[in-house]
Amino acid sequence: MTTKPKIIVLDDDPTGSQTVHSCLLLTRWDVDTLRLGLADESPIFFVLTNTRSLTPEQATAVTREVCHNLKEAIASSSVRDFLVVSRSDSTLRGHYPVETDVIAEEIGPFDAHFLVPAFFEGGRITRDSIHYLIIDGVPTPVHETEFARDSVFGYHYSYLPKYVEEKTKGRISAEQVERFLLADIRAGSLERLMHLENNQCGVVDGETQADLNHFAADILQAAANGKRFLFRSAASILTALAGLPPQPVAAEDMAQYVRGGKPGAVIVGSHVKKTTQQLESLLKEPGTVGIEIEVARLRDHASQRDALLKQILESVNTAHKDGKTPVVYTSRHELAFDDVQTRLEFGIAVSALLMDVVRGLPADIGFLISKGGITSNDVLSTGLALTSASLLGQILAGCSMVRTSEDHPQFPNLPVVLFPGNVGDANALATVYRRLTVK
Repeated sequence: MTTKPKIIVLDDDPTGSQTVHSCLLLTRWDVDTLRLGLADESPIFFVLTNTRSLTPEQATAVTREVCHNLKEAIASSSVRDFLVVSRSDSTLRGHYPVETDVIAEEIGPFDAHFLVPAFFEGGRITRDSIHYLIIDGVPTPVHETEFARDSVFGYHYSYLPKYVEEKTKGRISAEQVERFLLADIRAGSLERLMHLENNQCGVVDGETQADLNHFAADILQAAANGKRFLFRSAASILTALAGLPPQPVAAEDMAQYVRGGKPGAVIVGSHVKKTTQQLESLLKEPGTVGIEIEVARLRDHASQRDALLKQILESVNTAHKDGKTPVVYTSRHELAFDDVQTRLEFGIAVSALLMDVVRGLPADIGFLISKGGITSNDVLSTGLALTSASLLGQILAGCSMVRTSEDHPQFPNLPVVLFPGNVGDANALATVYRRLTVK
């Protein structure tokens, strides 16, 4: 029997684990920490690089550092076969081809790199090489959505070969891209995969998990036959590559992880429209108390930051003493900035304030829900100062729950929900809250 390759995921925010379970999420990437992932019995582990919140130059440097350390960690491990996944956004936002170029330079050569943006739990499918978001039951080409107008990662094409051409500035033309269509995948792609070379770019369709399961089986066989592949993907291909059994505790039963049955806390950083709808629904739930952070105050009166933090934490502690769950959220309107750099820097300042809120939470909260990809990454790496976290599974399709270690100095065995900004229906956040507060 062929041993399966280790699946090493460089995740540009911490939500790419949203379809798997029982593995490690690493928030640091020194050689010793990477060895933890390589030695873990799970077939897959995640390195949370958080590069989507960085500039292209910073993303390049971080990715290079991870790959450099990874080479050293692999050399001293028993791992011989591995697949590398640059996991990014299912709505095509992120540093492509910056990250895949660096990975190929550092730990290549690869025979091919594949774009596989399908994420079925979030309603993202790819058909005829066109990537769609299913909005109210209607498949909508992704370039027609708000995500394509992102001020940092905007783009003009849902047809993936043209997206590749646009993002590589013509270095890879649309005509050069290999298209793996639904009919190809369902008929079997092994022979075609065996002929790929020189880091050929391929784009992969997927309408159901079965499609990607079929494609992954061919990928694993080709890898066993000596081919080396790199992926730029959303989460659903990870499910297929890892081939895990059902998670140990069902989503509906995850209240058993809540510490002492106590009320928790919710931190909301994401400001996409879907998050705002979900927040409005959550704040109608009994037992919740909304605490708004007026971010314009932080921008216009930076000297008042400490007073603002003190005021927020007083409100949080009052809610907790009353047996309620404080829901701390940034004001919902997006502020205007002169340029992208200023916007990114202000985002860092807002996140730093949110992480001070996390550090100031009551030590006996029962659970923590983090809403937003970048917010979730910062909660794990900065707010909770974790080196690694154990992934328990999904509390809702697309929403991971992790747990801190039992020797965490402030919040031992704390269950933490990592809730992406653009996943779930309008009641999804309320659903997660209810699942954690079942008496």
